[in-house]
Amino acid sequence: MCRTGLTVSLETLEAMTLGAAIRAYLDARADSAELSEHSLRGYQQDLESLVDYAEAAGVESMSGVDAELCRSWLWDQASAGLAPRTLRRRVSSLRGWSTWAHRQGLLAVDIGAGIHQPSAPKRLPRVLTEHQLSEIFDVLEQRAATGDPVGLRDRAIVELLYSSALRVGELCGLEMDAVDFTERTLRVVGKGNRERVVPMGGPAHTALTEYFEAGREALLAGKTSKKIFLNSRGGPLGPRTVYQLIAALLEPYPGNGPSGPHTLRHSAATHLLDHGADLRSVQEYLGHQSLATTELYTHVSIERLRSAFDQAHPRA
Repeated sequence: MCRTGLTVSLETLEAMTLGAAIRAYLDARADSAELSEHSLRGYQQDLESLVDYAEAAGVESMSGVDAELCRSWLWDQASAGLAPRTLRRRVSSLRGWSTWAHRQGLLAVDIGAGIHQPSAPKRLPRVLTEHQLSEIFDVLEQRAATGDPVGLRDRAIVELLYSSALRVGELCGLEMDAVDFTERTLRVVGKGNRERVVPMGGPAHTALTEYFEAGREALLAGKTSKKIFLNSRGGPLGPRTVYQLIAALLEPYPGNGPSGPHTLRHSAATHLLDHGADLRSVQEYLGHQSLATTELYTHVSIERLRSAFDQAHPRA
């Protein structure tokens, strides 16, 4: 096992990344000699999986780590078919690290204390109906119509999350040169640094254009940034803001599972299949390496017409 030799000081705590905090914890467990080398390797594997998931969501520092992120990680693991025994160990590893991090002052609260093992879902969580999404987009249109830069930004965010089925990390990582307005496509960097090109529906194209024309420059306020989406201070938009936006929009609609941006990705994939898109096309659209992962969505699709994206997507 790789030893870092990291010691946790007050200075380190102020700017520590999630990866560094986990390495410090693993070193502390190794020094205590309470666990076997085999158990330590298991802890390392579990917690490195959390780091990978967090980085894909755009979270690197400890300031962005919260219970919602950890629950989403575990739900993602369960949805991918992780063995129950391995999932139980990951919950245990998370709790052990969370308790230690809280004691060290890295976490304001022990976020692992209230987290329990999720059951592997037989149905996908939080798939919105097309009517519910229509209501959500109506709300966003009203906010954007005021000309408020944040309202224009938020409408573009939600349109792209649904239209192009983006992960939150992919959305926050988008840079200006990723958009092809002529072809109505986005170049997206997904998990494992894998790049894919995804279509952008008409309403998303309009929302992004209007955000560029009237919202983004106002948020920049004279600053420069390569990132498409910005916070109210002109800096890169973080995933936490996107989580908060989507959670607020989804609050009126009941459903199982976390109320985060992934709900729009789930909904987009499900609606594509409902309207006849073929499984292979949806696999490429979502950026799944394995077709088996995409097949999780087929249980909600009633008819298979095997039509292309422009025919299939309700907001194409």
